[in-house]
Amino acid sequence: MKRIAHRFEGRLHYGWIVIAVTFLVMLITAGTRATPSVMMVPLEHEFGWSRATISAALSINLALFGLMGPFAAAAMLRFGLRRTVLTALTILSAAIALSSLMQATWQLQLIWGLIVGCATGATAMTLGATVVNRWFAQRRGLAMGLLTASSATGQLVFLPLLAALTEHQGWRPAVLTVAVAAAVVIPLLAFLLPEKPASVGLKPYGAPEDFSDVAAARRNPIAIAFGALGKAAKTRDFWLLFASFFICGASTNGYIGTHFIAMCGDYNITPVKGASILAAMGLFDLVGTTMSGWLSDRYNARTLLFWYYGLRGLALLYLPYAFGFGLMGLPLFSMFYGLDWVATVPPTVKLTTERFGSADAPVIFGWIVAGHQLGAAFAALGAGLLRGSLGSYTAATWISGGLCLIGAVLVLRINRGRQQPASGLAAQGA
Repeated sequence: MKRIAHRFEGRLHYGWIVIAVTFLVMLITAGTRATPSVMMVPLEHEFGWSRATISAALSINLALFGLMGPFAAAAMLRFGLRRTVLTALTILSAAIALSSLMQATWQLQLIWGLIVGCATGATAMTLGATVVNRWFAQRRGLAMGLLTASSATGQLVFLPLLAALTEHQGWRPAVLTVAVAAAVVIPLLAFLLPEKPASVGLKPYGAPEDFSDVAAARRNPIAIAFGALGKAAKTRDFWLLFASFFICGASTNGYIGTHFIAMCGDYNITPVKGASILAAMGLFDLVGTTMSGWLSDRYNARTLLFWYYGLRGLALLYLPYAFGFGLMGLPLFSMFYGLDWVATVPPTVKLTTERFGSADAPVIFGWIVAGHQLGAAFAALGAGLLRGSLGSYTAATWISGGLCLIGAVLVLRINRGRQQPASGLAAQGA
């Protein structure tokens, strides 16, 4: 691996190769996370499970996906990034394949709720933040924007394919396709992903000549995770970041990501067409999130977040009317909503790093991601319950849009007058 890294020396910093490999891992994770949205209606029809029951299992998945973030980041510090991610991918592939045999709701909750939720928590946003902080001293916003865009690319690659497979062959071939994709990336990750720059004799991209690597923490990962939380929880900025990301999760993968295809069915739009619209949002998000990373390197992150949450809220308030506006209704929503689907991630990572320092940032960002996924779980379950009781998603959509407008106000208070990061906790050994 060291020999491969030095072949790029003088032409391309190996950190960009690491970004490409991590992008692929996060793309597979995004495909995994998109799978339940195309499974919801087929499971409803085959087993007679209610939408609320299926939503409950998916809300467990979303909550654990987030709650695993800080512990995954701590495990990467204690046991190593490569070992942690390889283990998670192996478990993920095996669990998804096993889910093709499920016959009862408890199996849905165990596999797609508990196991997949925990495994994907180690291969998504927390992984991206850890890689960026290890491999980049400059261009962190752009690097994080590219990794965050993997969720959009995952939708583009997987959603139409999975929807077509589900429509013509059933949901089981769809989940087996995702399981195989996760298995294929494992040897590539093992071959191309070093533990950190020093492992291959390099410094992070843009690091000064006197850069010195921080020794890995040797404490228990649970102690690392809760130690970082204990320090961060004493600050107002942490709770503002946590609350804003709760709203982000509630208004993206918790609601639209989970329920949009089913929502389209209420308007006689087929699952394949609904998946295509969702994939189109992913195309716009690929552009918007990459651009957000570039903007985060140059402009005030609070201001960027204000516009992202505000525009997302307006797009969601418009959504119930989009279905009645003919050919231009949904495409207009797809464009405006898609452009900032997860564009919030790069400026949120930047604010977290500025406030808490690069050593603690991955673990503390893991806790902020937990807030994101608790919001997603809240929206996934709440929207399912509201749809079951009211017969439509309109109320859930308006609630989601209103929360985004509240988030736009909250983010303006983050890191006000604070420029010095707190001292590193995660780097302290014991």
